[in-house]
Amino acid sequence: MMNGSTGRRGGGRGRVRAVSAALGLLAGALTATTVGASGAAALTPPVAITADDLSTWQTNGIVWSMAAGDGVVYAGGTFSTLRPPTATPGTNEQPAVNFAAFDAATGAPTDCSLSFTISSGTATVRALALSPDGETLYAGGQFGAVNGVGVSNIAAIDTETCTVSSSFKIGVSATVRGLAVTDDTVYLAGDFTTVGGQTRSHFAAVTTGASLLPFTANADEVARAVEVTPDGQNVLLGGDFFRINGTNTHALAVVDATTGQLTKSYPGFIHNNSTVQDITTDGAGFYTGNEGTGGGVFDGRIALNLSDFEQRWRDTCLGATQAVLVHSGVLYSGSHAHDCASMGAFPDQPRKHLLAQSVDDPKLLPWFPDTNDGIGEPVGPRVMAQTGSGGRHYLWVGGEFTTVNTKPQQGLTRFADGPDTGVPWVPNVSLSTLTPGQIDVNWQTSFDTDDGELTYRIYKDGSNTPIHTTTGYSVFWDRPQLTWTDTDVAPGETHSYRITASDGTNTSAKSPAQSAAVASATEAYPARVRSDGASLYWRWDEGVSTFAHDSSGHLNNGFMRNGPAYRQTPAAVAGPSTAIGFNGTDEYAYSNRLHTQPARFTIETWIKTTTTRGGKIVGFGNKTQQNSTRHDKHLYMRNDGRLVFGVQSGGARTVATSGAYNDGQWHHVVATQGPLGQGMSLYVDGQLRASNILISGNENQPGYWRVGGDNLSGWPNRPTSNFFAGQIDETAIYPTALSASQISAHYALRNG
Repeated sequence: MMNGSTGRRGGGRGRVRAVSAALGLLAGALTATTVGASGAAALTPPVAITADDLSTWQTNGIVWSMAAGDGVVYAGGTFSTLRPPTATPGTNEQPAVNFAAFDAATGAPTDCSLSFTISSGTATVRALALSPDGETLYAGGQFGAVNGVGVSNIAAIDTETCTVSSSFKIGVSATVRGLAVTDDTVYLAGDFTTVGGQTRSHFAAVTTGASLLPFTANADEVARAVEVTPDGQNVLLGGDFFRINGTNTHALAVVDATTGQLTKSYPGFIHNNSTVQDITTDGAGFYTGNEGTGGGVFDGRIALNLSDFEQRWRDTCLGATQAVLVHSGVLYSGSHAHDCASMGAFPDQPRKHLLAQSVDDPKLLPWFPDTNDGIGEPVGPRVMAQTGSGGRHYLWVGGEFTTVNTKPQQGLTRFADGPDTGVPWVPNVSLSTLTPGQIDVNWQTSFDTDDGELTYRIYKDGSNTPIHTTTGYSVFWDRPQLTWTDTDVAPGETHSYRITASDGTNTSAKSPAQSAAVASATEAYPARVRSDGASLYWRWDEGVSTFAHDSSGHLNNGFMRNGPAYRQTPAAVAGPSTAIGFNGTDEYAYSNRLHTQPARFTIETWIKTTTTRGGKIVGFGNKTQQNSTRHDKHLYMRNDGRLVFGVQSGGARTVATSGAYNDGQWHHVVATQGPLGQGMSLYVDGQLRASNILISGNENQPGYWRVGGDNLSGWPNRPTSNFFAGQIDETAIYPTALSASQISAHYALRNG
């Protein structure tokens, strides 16, 4: 019996072991109000499951396996008790020895209680699968008895009576890690080398009456996943192996469902240091979750066609995938993804544990609930299952996590197709008045865990009626700047603005009011920066937020990390603008946008410091939420106050000032790189202080502009600190090398 929405047999699945990790989401205010009707209308298609976790009972250990059907979810693993939602460990616990059954709609345990034990060692349930009719639950793992009835690493359970089948008994020599079930056959994957006293290396098949079948797909290494194709003609195999029946096919194979002979082999298809941890199917394809160890491995997911067993797509995120499941055209996965830069998504940073992709496209979809790593290895999620109940569809996740969406929750969690209750973050707003007679309202797009397209409403001067409404797309690693210009103002007037973000069902609170006076004349310094072609221009005029708005006109905004000191005065340049202060320990800012290598560029900024520990002032690096591993095109200060400009060009190439600039005064610092003959130049206070006309190249890699700190490992005269302690103002990046006359003109306008 096939599930019409998923193409999977009712709750049956191969073993899903998920590795995972937490990604600290960028800080954003969560104070909000909820309006509108309940339901999943706010979800961004094709996502059909909200990211809002539901109240669920917990385990005191790891959930390794699940199966679901007819509104019941079965969970197996290595645990001994259950406890209610929100209960702390040791509170209100009830026995549950490596197995429990739950009502899918309530998250509460049913009265089906089974105890999986072993005479020596640690018992564990590593695989669960339901028969197509839902009447029998098959369990595999490492155990010798169920409710005292002797078995050998595999058992069959009558789901109506919750009793062990006395007729299904066969000896399996070692742990069973995966199960798949048809009307008459049970397929096994695991560590074993014999079944029923006969040689079967890591894969086997038995009848539903526990008789060994001639099916032979002998593997040379551990088997971890097994799944039957929807037509029942073939079996999909996954694991650590390099050969099936003596033929080279690493980690993945398709075999005949009756004989076990190879239908499709995959030599060289998956990295030798990577394995297949889980396999799932829908009506048109099958999907693998992959884990790797070491450098250059494959950790992501692969989509393959059932028609020819060839690859449809693969993603190359790093952070081993261990659980995959399809619902309504979306592949949901559990992993510890920490670097998806190769997929055009987030760079290396703290781990994310739950992701979603279209079955037709590997691009990450806006669905980002999260767990932590938890106990055990630790890797977070290990398994997924799904079922419908009461008109809702439920996605369950099990593993070794101890938090879900930052709240305490161990071992189990669940999500549904509605209602959507998650509220978008409150927008971060900044105003600018660079053009006389108008106010530019700038804001950093918000974040919602299950919706990418959000609606923004701008409110002026305390009104409850929005003056402007627009939409924008954002995900946690890409929250671009939006801007609206209010021209219904007059010079000298002061106006305030607030903004809300809505997913269509839930609306954030209004942002704190920001006020600005309408300018009557153009400020000379910023006008010159813009006219000279700045592609990024951060004036540091924000209040308390994570948003550094871009005044260049290119919407090249930045994120501020760890709460630097905002609105420092006096600023470097005369006028209403302010500066920002960095603590020299962990505060910095980085560009929202990933930039390609700039062949020619200018870095311009103002600094004021008395530090004797040096630090990175502005630079170009490959990471955002931690120190970069590739870093150049930067300005830094040595411990003695001298300034250094460096690029990677056949090694670390630098020029440095002869004088010190840690005297507590504002200094204008500009670094340029042009073609051969112009090379590297470093200016301070309008004057050329150091140069090397022969260095015209820099490292060819994409990266993010960073201000206030980043890695300085390997650079000459490396200072004590990677981070700059002092004030910074008027930071600009140009896609050209400014001339000496342009630079001196900028410096001359400081009092304009």
